[in-house]
Amino acid sequence: MKVGIGQAAAELGVSRDTLRRWEAAGKITVERTPTGHRRYDLVQLRGLVPSRVSSDRITLAYARVSSQNHKKDLNQQISILESFCTTNDWKFEVIQDVGSGINYRKSGLRKLIQRICHGDVGRIVLTHRDRLLRFGIELVFSLCEHFGTEVLILNVTSQAEFEDEIAEDVMEIVTIFSARLYGSRNEKNLDIIRKLKDIAKELES
Repeated sequence: MKVGIGQAAAELGVSRDTLRRWEAAGKITVERTPTGHRRYDLVQLRGLVPSRVSSDRITLAYARVSSQNHKKDLNQQISILESFCTTNDWKFEVIQDVGSGINYRKSGLRKLIQRICHGDVGRIVLTHRDRLLRFGIELVFSLCEHFGTEVLILNVTSQAEFEDEIAEDVMEIVTIFSARLYGSRNEKNLDIIRKLKDIAKELES
């Protein structure tokens, strides 16, 4: 299976820079699309990343939804993660969050990162990569690589859930920028606020 650099890094739990270093060192071969984008062979890459997880290191299964309205989806994520970890006979814990994918202050996310940095986490398991963060996820993957934590992404999500969360994240972004722009009372900024709110309402509907 050939994938782009972002998906390859996510699947293997390594950073994009690591993939580029492997390419420069001749460890891997990379195909290029007509537009110049890299395409990686996942089978080849997985051969370079043997399991680094010792039996005494915990597996953390992380589940997140954006609001209490998605509580059913949260329970579904947890069920999928628990089933997957149990089937593989891993010692695991579930960490869950209710909050936006652009909120970096969620208690569960902070706990997850602290545990990774403590060095006792062998792997983290997600139903989908954006369950962790909408933006900045590469930073967490780099931490995982540094501390020898494997990342497994099951790629299980629903289109309806994805669209709902995108709309809620956009609303949060609009709220943040509106608060900053509104203080200036500049007519141009106020016009931007109105347009952003219209876009967010359209997404919600």
